[in-house]
Amino acid sequence: MGRAYQYLSHALCWMQREKHPTLRISGYIEVVNLIEIEGASAIEIDNGNFNIIWLDGFEFTHGTIEFDAKGKTQPPQGSFVGIAFRVVDEITYDAVYFRPFNFGVPDAERRAHAVQYVSSPEWPWDQLRAKYPGQYEQPVEPAPDGDMWFHVKIEIEGGEIRVFVNNAEEPSLQVTELSGRSGGSVGLYCYGYGVISNLQITPAR
Repeated sequence: MGRAYQYLSHALCWMQREKHPTLRISGYIEVVNLIEIEGASAIEIDNGNFNIIWLDGFEFTHGTIEFDAKGKTQPPQGSFVGIAFRVVDEITYDAVYFRPFNFGVPDAERRAHAVQYVSSPEWPWDQLRAKYPGQYEQPVEPAPDGDMWFHVKIEIEGGEIRVFVNNAEEPSLQVTELSGRSGGSVGLYCYGYGVISNLQITPAR
Protein backbone atom coordinates (compact mmCIF):
# COMPACT_ATOMS: atom_id res chain seq x y z
CA MET A 1 0.00 0.00 0.00
CA GLY A 2 2.95 2.33 0.46
CA ARG A 3 3.69 2.46 -3.27
CA ALA A 4 0.01 3.03 -4.09
CA TYR A 5 -0.17 5.88 -1.57
CA GLN A 6 2.91 7.51 -3.06
CA TYR A 7 1.60 7.22 -6.61
CA LEU A 8 -1.87 8.50 -5.70
CA SER A 9 -0.39 11.49 -3.94
CA HIS A 10 1.62 12.32 -7.05
CA ALA A 11 -1.26 11.67 -9.44
CA LEU A 12 -3.95 13.56 -7.54
CA CYS A 13 -1.94 16.71 -6.87
CA TRP A 14 -0.33 18.96 -9.47
CA MET A 15 1.97 20.53 -6.88
CA GLN A 16 5.02 18.99 -5.28
CA ARG A 17 4.04 16.73 -2.39
CA GLU A 18 6.65 18.18 -0.04
CA LYS A 19 4.82 21.52 -0.15
CA HIS A 20 1.74 19.81 1.29
CA PRO A 21 2.89 17.67 4.22
CA THR A 22 -0.66 17.34 5.61
CA LEU A 23 -2.17 15.74 2.51
CA ARG A 24 -3.41 12.17 2.83
CA ILE A 25 -5.48 9.74 0.80
CA SER A 26 -9.06 9.06 1.90
CA GLY A 27 -11.74 6.68 0.75
CA TYR A 28 -11.59 3.04 -0.24
CA ILE A 29 -7.80 2.83 -0.52
CA GLU A 30 -7.77 -0.90 0.23
CA VAL A 31 -9.11 -1.60 -3.28
CA VAL A 32 -6.30 0.28 -5.07
CA ASN A 33 -3.62 -1.55 -7.05
CA LEU A 34 -0.60 0.19 -8.55
CA ILE A 35 0.16 -1.54 -11.84
CA GLU A 36 2.23 -1.18 -14.98
CA ILE A 37 0.09 -1.47 -18.08
CA GLU A 38 1.28 -0.92 -21.64
CA GLY A 39 4.40 0.78 -20.31
CA ALA A 40 2.60 3.24 -18.05
CA SER A 41 2.05 3.38 -14.29
CA ALA A 42 -1.63 3.29 -13.48
CA ILE A 43 -4.14 2.89 -10.68
CA GLU A 44 -6.36 -0.17 -11.09
CA ILE A 45 -9.58 -0.88 -9.19
CA ASP A 46 -11.37 -4.18 -9.67
CA ASN A 47 -13.62 -5.26 -6.82
CA GLY A 48 -17.22 -5.21 -8.07
CA ASN A 49 -18.31 -2.34 -5.81
CA PHE A 50 -18.52 1.44 -5.84
CA ASN A 51 -15.26 3.16 -4.93
CA ILE A 52 -14.15 6.76 -4.53
CA ILE A 53 -10.61 7.70 -3.48
CA TRP A 54 -9.62 11.33 -2.96
CA LEU A 55 -6.85 13.51 -1.60
CA ASP A 56 -7.59 15.15 1.77
CA GLY A 57 -6.38 18.72 2.16
CA PHE A 58 -6.48 19.36 -1.57
CA GLU A 59 -8.65 22.12 -3.04
CA PHE A 60 -9.68 22.49 -6.67
CA THR A 61 -12.04 25.23 -7.81
CA HIS A 62 -11.85 25.74 -11.58
CA GLY A 63 -9.59 24.57 -14.37
CA THR A 64 -8.87 21.43 -16.36
CA ILE A 65 -8.62 17.78 -15.35
CA GLU A 66 -7.06 15.38 -17.85
CA PHE A 67 -6.46 11.64 -17.62
CA ASP A 68 -6.28 8.39 -19.52
CA ALA A 69 -8.82 5.72 -18.65
CA LYS A 70 -9.48 2.11 -19.48
CA GLY A 71 -12.53 0.00 -18.75
CA LYS A 72 -13.92 -3.15 -20.26
CA THR A 73 -16.98 -4.21 -22.22
CA GLN A 74 -17.66 -7.52 -20.50
CA PRO A 75 -19.58 -8.15 -18.46
CA PRO A 76 -22.10 -5.38 -19.18
CA GLN A 77 -22.59 -3.09 -16.18
CA GLY A 78 -19.19 -4.17 -14.90
CA SER A 79 -17.06 -1.08 -15.59
CA PHE A 80 -17.80 2.52 -14.61
CA VAL A 81 -14.69 4.71 -14.50
CA GLY A 82 -14.04 8.44 -14.14
CA ILE A 83 -13.08 11.32 -11.91
CA ALA A 84 -14.76 12.85 -8.87
CA PHE A 85 -14.40 16.55 -8.01
CA ARG A 86 -16.01 18.95 -5.53
CA VAL A 87 -15.31 16.06 -3.13
CA VAL A 88 -16.25 16.56 0.52
CA ASP A 89 -16.47 12.89 1.51
CA GLU A 90 -17.60 9.53 0.11
CA ILE A 91 -21.21 10.76 0.01
CA THR A 92 -20.84 14.36 -1.17
CA TYR A 93 -19.11 14.90 -4.52
CA ASP A 94 -19.64 15.58 -8.22
CA ALA A 95 -18.33 13.16 -10.84
CA VAL A 96 -17.95 12.58 -14.53
CA TYR A 97 -17.71 8.91 -15.39
CA PHE A 98 -17.89 6.60 -18.38
CA ARG A 99 -19.65 3.35 -19.19
CA PRO A 100 -17.18 1.72 -21.62
CA PHE A 101 -19.52 -1.24 -22.14
CA ASN A 102 -21.88 1.18 -23.92
CA PHE A 103 -19.34 2.84 -26.21
CA GLY A 104 -19.76 0.95 -29.46
CA VAL A 105 -22.90 -1.12 -29.02
CA PRO A 106 -25.52 -1.26 -31.80
CA ASP A 107 -28.33 -0.21 -29.43
CA ALA A 108 -28.70 3.59 -29.75
CA GLU A 109 -30.29 3.93 -26.30
CA ARG A 110 -27.32 2.24 -24.64
CA ARG A 111 -24.83 4.32 -26.66
CA ALA A 112 -26.59 7.45 -25.36
CA HIS A 113 -25.57 6.39 -21.83
CA ALA A 114 -21.80 6.45 -22.43
CA VAL A 115 -20.68 9.49 -20.39
CA GLN A 116 -22.47 10.69 -17.27
CA TYR A 117 -22.38 13.65 -14.86
CA VAL A 118 -23.73 13.20 -11.31
CA SER A 119 -23.87 15.33 -8.18
CA SER A 120 -24.12 13.20 -5.06
CA PRO A 121 -26.14 12.90 -2.93
CA GLU A 122 -28.87 15.11 -4.40
CA TRP A 123 -28.61 14.07 -8.05
CA PRO A 124 -27.65 10.42 -8.69
CA TRP A 125 -27.77 9.11 -12.24
CA ASP A 126 -31.22 7.55 -12.03
CA GLN A 127 -32.90 10.75 -10.85
CA LEU A 128 -31.15 12.78 -13.54
CA ARG A 129 -32.16 10.28 -16.22
CA ALA A 130 -35.78 10.30 -15.05
CA LYS A 131 -36.15 14.08 -14.72
CA TYR A 132 -33.74 15.30 -17.41
CA PRO A 133 -33.42 12.52 -20.00
CA GLY A 134 -30.50 13.01 -22.36
CA GLN A 135 -29.20 16.12 -20.59
CA TYR A 136 -26.65 14.81 -18.09
CA GLU A 137 -25.55 11.75 -20.07
CA GLN A 138 -24.60 11.49 -23.72
CA PRO A 139 -22.96 9.19 -26.26
CA VAL A 140 -19.26 9.51 -27.08
CA GLU A 141 -18.75 10.10 -30.80
CA PRO A 142 -16.72 8.73 -32.40
CA ALA A 143 -17.02 5.83 -30.01
CA PRO A 144 -13.75 4.56 -28.50
CA ASP A 145 -13.05 0.86 -28.18
CA GLY A 146 -14.54 -0.04 -24.80
CA ASP A 147 -11.60 -2.33 -23.98
CA MET A 148 -8.86 0.15 -24.85
CA TRP A 149 -7.38 3.34 -23.38
CA PHE A 150 -9.15 6.62 -24.07
CA HIS A 151 -8.11 10.18 -23.18
CA VAL A 152 -10.37 12.58 -21.29
CA LYS A 153 -10.21 16.33 -20.75
CA ILE A 154 -12.72 17.93 -18.39
CA GLU A 155 -13.00 21.72 -18.37
CA ILE A 156 -14.67 23.21 -15.28
CA GLU A 157 -15.21 26.95 -15.40
CA GLY A 158 -17.96 29.38 -14.40
CA GLY A 159 -20.31 26.64 -13.28
CA GLU A 160 -20.05 24.84 -16.64
CA ILE A 161 -18.53 21.42 -17.30
CA ARG A 162 -17.33 20.32 -20.72
CA VAL A 163 -16.02 16.79 -21.36
CA PHE A 164 -13.80 16.03 -24.37
CA VAL A 165 -12.77 12.51 -25.37
CA ASN A 166 -9.72 11.57 -27.44
CA ASN A 167 -8.85 15.18 -28.32
CA ALA A 168 -12.18 15.83 -30.02
CA GLU A 169 -12.91 19.44 -30.96
CA GLU A 170 -16.49 19.26 -29.68
CA PRO A 171 -17.43 18.11 -26.17
CA SER A 172 -19.15 14.77 -25.69
CA LEU A 173 -20.95 16.25 -22.69
CA GLN A 174 -21.63 19.85 -21.66
CA VAL A 175 -23.65 20.54 -18.50
CA THR A 176 -24.18 23.09 -15.75
CA GLU A 177 -22.93 22.10 -12.30
CA LEU A 178 -25.67 21.11 -9.86
CA SER A 179 -23.94 21.03 -6.47
CA GLY A 180 -23.53 24.74 -5.79
CA ARG A 181 -20.10 24.06 -4.26
CA SER A 182 -17.24 26.13 -5.64
CA GLY A 183 -14.44 23.88 -4.40
CA GLY A 184 -13.47 20.53 -3.00
CA SER A 185 -10.98 17.76 -3.60
CA VAL A 186 -10.37 15.61 -6.68
CA GLY A 187 -10.31 11.82 -6.74
CA LEU A 188 -10.83 8.60 -8.63
CA TYR A 189 -14.34 7.30 -9.24
CA CYS A 190 -14.97 3.66 -10.11
CA TYR A 191 -17.65 1.03 -9.88
CA GLY A 192 -16.43 -2.46 -10.73
CA TYR A 193 -13.39 -2.35 -12.98
CA GLY A 194 -11.42 0.70 -14.06
CA VAL A 195 -7.89 1.93 -14.68
CA ILE A 196 -6.70 5.55 -14.62
CA SER A 197 -3.30 6.93 -15.57
CA ASN A 198 -1.59 10.23 -16.40
CA LEU A 199 -3.88 12.36 -14.25
CA GLN A 200 -3.11 16.07 -14.62
CA ILE A 201 -4.89 18.88 -12.80
CA THR A 202 -4.39 22.41 -14.13
CA PRO A 203 -6.04 25.22 -12.15
CA ALA A 204 -7.53 28.18 -13.98
CA ARG A 205 -5.48 31.35 -13.71
